[in-house]
Amino acid sequence: MTHFDKIKAMYEAQENLLSRPNRPINTSNGIFQRWENPILTRQHIPLDWRYDLNEKSNPRLLERMGVNATLNSGAIYLNGKYLLVVRVEGDDRKSFFAVAESDNGIDNFRFWKYPITMPETDRPDTNVYDMRLTKHEDGYIYGLFCTERKDENYPDDLSAAEAQCGIARTTDMVNWERLPDLITYSGQQRNVVLHPEFIDGQYALYTRPQDGFISVGKGGGIGWGLTKSMEHPEVKEEIIVDNKIYHTIKEIKNGQGPAPIRTSKGWLHLAHGVRNTAAGLRYVLYMFMTELDKPWKISHAPGGHFIAPHGSERVGDVSNVVFSNGWTVNGEEVNIYYASSDTRMHVATSSVSNLVDYVINTPSDGLRSAISVQQRVDLINANEKVMEQLRC
Repeated sequence: MTHFDKIKAMYEAQENLLSRPNRPINTSNGIFQRWENPILTRQHIPLDWRYDLNEKSNPRLLERMGVNATLNSGAIYLNGKYLLVVRVEGDDRKSFFAVAESDNGIDNFRFWKYPITMPETDRPDTNVYDMRLTKHEDGYIYGLFCTERKDENYPDDLSAAEAQCGIARTTDMVNWERLPDLITYSGQQRNVVLHPEFIDGQYALYTRPQDGFISVGKGGGIGWGLTKSMEHPEVKEEIIVDNKIYHTIKEIKNGQGPAPIRTSKGWLHLAHGVRNTAAGLRYVLYMFMTELDKPWKISHAPGGHFIAPHGSERVGDVSNVVFSNGWTVNGEEVNIYYASSDTRMHVATSSVSNLVDYVINTPSDGLRSAISVQQRVDLINANEKVMEQLRC
């Protein structure tokens, strides 16, 4: 087989993967629908991003720049296309952003020709990842992401890192303008999300104050703050919208996922919650709703998780994790994009009305086993008439 025959075979194999149709999984809880195949894996990365295809410089056709994972993607429905800003992590541990596009949002995702060239500030990023996209009423599409740098307060600790909120904006998803990092007064920041509308003439942000890079310490919870400008972003005061709670799915930490969805009943929120287990940290997704005119006030909060790692989703680079920072709305349709175990991307499909029903009508967490039992007893009793009809 010639060098070009080998290249041709590689492209044919990848095309079979890229064009593979996705199918819904047979079982569903009625709230959302899972799909059989991951929508993006490291094998979806274009071959010319990974291989030197020149026979003279790479006669053995070895992969020169490997990719470890495709995960934690921001999402937007724009100009009739479903676009994901994917966190692509190379074998060197450095992440970068790349746009993948699909016509239907559930399969046939293909990366644009080049990854995003993200400008840097005067303090270069060591790593960037987990972009949240917000189409704001000011006309820009904003991308808020984590910028990670060495924590110079601990020069001898090579694992000491600092996380802050990087900000960029675009109108076409190709050309990005880097803005200054967000200034807050609560230590480190991750999982910062821009609210899509002005609040009292200011930009509103969901934050996640934390004391350290991994541990939130005495901080944590999903915060809320205002800034007069995105060109000089500064939140002087944060209030906690949704706090951590003992013996729940968000006992250790929690954070906002994508920007919330406006509905007639309130703002739909998707978030992640973390608890500790004997096998390590377990990440799940949960939902809540805030008031339309006061997006910092929770009106409904279903108990328990919304999506948890399931089956093969539990295994990967960092196991027992699901994480989402992107969803799309197209009319009634909602596509929820989530990563499993920091390795691959999936989609779950639902509708605005389904999610509103779920959030409003699911019982809240009673915080005690006795209340959980009583909630189930109440449900059993409420179903008794239906069960009698079935027995007839």
